[in-house]
Amino acid sequence: MILRRRRLLQLAGAAAALPILPRLASAQKYPTRPVRLIVTVPAGGSPDVIARLIAQWLSQKLGQNFLVENKPGASTNLGTELALKAAPDGGTLLLAMSSNAINPALYHHLNFNFISDAEPVASIATIPLVLVVNPAFPPKTVPELIAYAKANPGKVNLASGGSGTPLYVAGALFRMMADVKMVDVIYTGEGAALPDLLGGRTQAMFGVMPAALGYIRAGKLRALAVTSTKRQELLPNVPAMDEFLPGYEANGWYGIVAPKGTPANVVDALNKQINAALADPAMRKRFTDVGCGVFTGTPADFEKFIRAETEKWAKVIKFAGIKAD
Repeated sequence: MILRRRRLLQLAGAAAALPILPRLASAQKYPTRPVRLIVTVPAGGSPDVIARLIAQWLSQKLGQNFLVENKPGASTNLGTELALKAAPDGGTLLLAMSSNAINPALYHHLNFNFISDAEPVASIATIPLVLVVNPAFPPKTVPELIAYAKANPGKVNLASGGSGTPLYVAGALFRMMADVKMVDVIYTGEGAALPDLLGGRTQAMFGVMPAALGYIRAGKLRALAVTSTKRQELLPNVPAMDEFLPGYEANGWYGIVAPKGTPANVVDALNKQINAALADPAMRKRFTDVGCGVFTGTPADFEKFIRAETEKWAKVIKFAGIKAD
C-alpha cells in the first residue's frame, strides 16, 4: 500500500509538470526556423539600415536567420498589413515606424487597425528631423522665421516629401504651435524636394537629419533647429525647437512589432535581445553614425508610446486638414 501510494504521488507530480515543460521548451527553441522582418520602405534608406543591424544581431544571438524583406507601397500600409495578418507565431515581424502612428488619421478604410492588431515588442531608435532653410533666406533663427512668416503670410514656401509623411506633419505641428501661415509645396520625397530648396525656389523644409548633414556642413543649407527636445551631438550648435516652442517634438522613430497574439515568451526573448543590442557600445555607435538615438524599454513602454504618438498626430492632422495623397 505504501509503495502504491508513493507511485501515485510520483505520477501526479509528473503530470503536474507536463503543462510547464512545453512552455519551457518553446522558450528555449525560439526561433525554430528563419524569421522574416518586414520593412515597409525600399532598401537603402535609414529604416532599412536599422532593420538590417537588428536582424544581424538577432541572427547571431538566437541561432536562426532573421531575413529583411522590403515591402514598400501604399504609404507603408501594404507591408504593414502583410506583417500584421501573418501567423502570430514569431515567424514574421514588422519594423514599425512613425508613419504607423500617422496613417490611422489619414486612411479610414484600412484592412487593419495598427493599435489593436500589433503586438509591441521593442522600441529601437528615434531619428530627429532638422528645420533647414536656403542660406539666402533672411531669417537666421526660429524666432526670426516666425516673425518673418507672420509679417509675410503665405509667402514662405515650406517644402515636404509628401502629404502625411513625418516631414509634412512636422511642418504642420510647427505652423500650429507658432501660429503662422506658410505655403506647402509637396514633392514625391525628400530627395525630390532638395533641388528647389537649394535653388531658392522654396525657402524651408523639415528634413531627416542624416540626409541634411552634408548640405549643412557644406554651407548649402542653414539649420535653424532640430525637432528633438534636446540638442543633437551631430549638430551641437543647432538649438532644439523646444527651446522656442516648448513641448514641440517631431522625431521619426523605429521599433519592432509582431502580429497580435504572438506568445509572451517570444515577445520577451526578442525584447531582451534587442535591448541588449542597443546597450552594446559598438551597436550604439552604428546607430549614432546614421543619426539615430537609441530608444529602449519594455513592450508595455513601447505600446504606451505608440498610443501617445497616434493621438498626437491625429490632433495635428485634424487641425491642419491634411488629406492623404
